[in-house]
Amino acid sequence: MEETKMKKTWIWIAAAAAVVLVIAAIALLSGGGTSEDTADRYENQPYLGEESAEVKIVEFGDYKCPYCKDFESGFFPLIDEQLIQTGDVKFYFIQYPFINADSDRSAEFAEVVYQELGNDTFWEFHELMYEKQEPGTEQQEVYTEDYLYDTLAEVVSEEEAQSVLTAYQDGAGEEALDRDLDWAGDWDVTGTPTLFVNGEKFEGSSIDDLVQMVEEAETE
Repeated sequence: MEETKMKKTWIWIAAAAAVVLVIAAIALLSGGGTSEDTADRYENQPYLGEESAEVKIVEFGDYKCPYCKDFESGFFPLIDEQLIQTGDVKFYFIQYPFINADSDRSAEFAEVVYQELGNDTFWEFHELMYEKQEPGTEQQEVYTEDYLYDTLAEVVSEEEAQSVLTAYQDGAGEEALDRDLDWAGDWDVTGTPTLFVNGEKFEGSSIDDLVQMVEEAETE
């Protein structure tokens, strides 16, 4: 009788262990947290810096976010000077629109700018969007199609701006924006601006903190 009980106990333990292994395998295959931080994740994304830089900084941002505007004018120039221009990092901007319809519209439009006109033009448009962001308009809808077209036309020809607008109206940016939102979800992004260094969230508050994190990433 005791022997039968022991056999049943061992069978139960073995079954439970098998279930745990299956769950672990599923989690591994489905990609949870940092396993999505692969080379494929960064392909076809706008970036600044040397192609050979091994450390990647990712900013999740929203063109309607006033904190992102402050980041762009205050913190980003330090990143550019101390980390991008030195060849230490590649800096990526990933769309995380969450404030209102303007956020979605401008994010999708920017994706089309990148697709149609390339990396350099994307960054010109990106910079101009933050320069033109007006304080106190977070909850207003001001980034209409006309606004986005006119803003782009400040840095490219009218013909090029029209080609982007037409592609945007045809839904050309939807898939790219969905990929960015999936990325944000995988990394538990809840606000903007949020920075990651090689897939690890930046929790510091100064450029020195960020430089230190980059240096640590370079030695891993």
